[in-house]
Amino acid sequence: MIYFDQAASSFPKPKEVTDAVVEALTKYGANPGRGSHALANEAGNKIYEARVQLAQFFELADPRRVVFTQNATGALNIGIQGLALKHGDHVITTAYEHNSVRRPLERLKSEIGIEITYIQPNHNGEINIEEFEKAITAHTKLLVVTHGSNLTGAIIPIEVLGKISKKHNLIFMVDASQTAGILPLNMEEMNIDLLACAGHKGLMGPQGTGALLINKNVELKPLITGGTGHFSEKIEQPDELPERLESGTLNTPGIAGLLAGVLFIKEKGLDVIFKHEQLLTDACKKGLKKVNGVTVYGPDEDIKQLAVVSFNIDGVDSQEVAMILDQHYKIAVRAGLHCTPLAHQSIGTIGQGGTLRASFGIFNTVDEVEKFVQAIDEIRAGYLA
Repeated sequence: MIYFDQAASSFPKPKEVTDAVVEALTKYGANPGRGSHALANEAGNKIYEARVQLAQFFELADPRRVVFTQNATGALNIGIQGLALKHGDHVITTAYEHNSVRRPLERLKSEIGIEITYIQPNHNGEINIEEFEKAITAHTKLLVVTHGSNLTGAIIPIEVLGKISKKHNLIFMVDASQTAGILPLNMEEMNIDLLACAGHKGLMGPQGTGALLINKNVELKPLITGGTGHFSEKIEQPDELPERLESGTLNTPGIAGLLAGVLFIKEKGLDVIFKHEQLLTDACKKGLKKVNGVTVYGPDEDIKQLAVVSFNIDGVDSQEVAMILDQHYKIAVRAGLHCTPLAHQSIGTIGQGGTLRASFGIFNTVDEVEKFVQAIDEIRAGYLA
């Protein structure tokens, strides 16, 4: 199987990751922070090591402000809903957001009456800064943006947005689901207050892992309360992080695997990873654009982008093509709306039922890309026959 669905979940995982998960399950599978015996301490130490590594990776000063979640969706909900926004508060976001941002915001709009402005980036991910600043009002509290589109691979200029957010005293939240482990992210330099990331994508960890990193100037209300191991004498949820936002038993095997994934990326190097993925992306886009009857969406050729290529065979249902690729060519891609309907409206594919999306990772090869382009050409020719 040629796996081109890395934007949904990276596969295969590095051997170091699977080894770390097995080790946690077989050697120290106790409950971290819920006992003083050796196995519980070993589990707790492994989780703390993961906090330290993630804090260093994203340039967050205090590892205790790394909160583990089951995915990026959980992290985004804790951040967006935990800010305790009130009626009339204003939030700015983009039309490129995943439903994991849009739906929590729309829920708050429906339930408590916040106001939302959706800024429209162009196909290269560029944002009209003058338009953006005009959207800021006295009631604007939060700017939440994706760092990279899971539909087109367009990269949003979060460094610029972070500076503007700081200038206007806004809380700046970044969804790094598609960029953590791919692009450099420095919370301090980029003025990021809240950073949400998936553990199972570019960070190479297992599914069921994610994290929310919280800068020192942000306090959040917990969405879930319960057992925290420490501070058990308190009736109310403790104020201290990470316990305030981490009720219940953590996914120790998953977090151990996530730690191994982060260490793998550090050893490999972000520049090496991105350069390899860019090579595959360029080869795919150039190959598909040579196929008559194929429309490729996304940034221009000379624009830096993520390893995501969305396209359609003109007049052919994307789900049908994905099924043919899977069953006849053993190639896995994603078809449909990719949980980002506003982005599909932006590129004009919402009425077509979405697009086909091929996304690449460090273990994919140019040879696989060439086989994929050939398969698309054969499928296209079959429909025209």
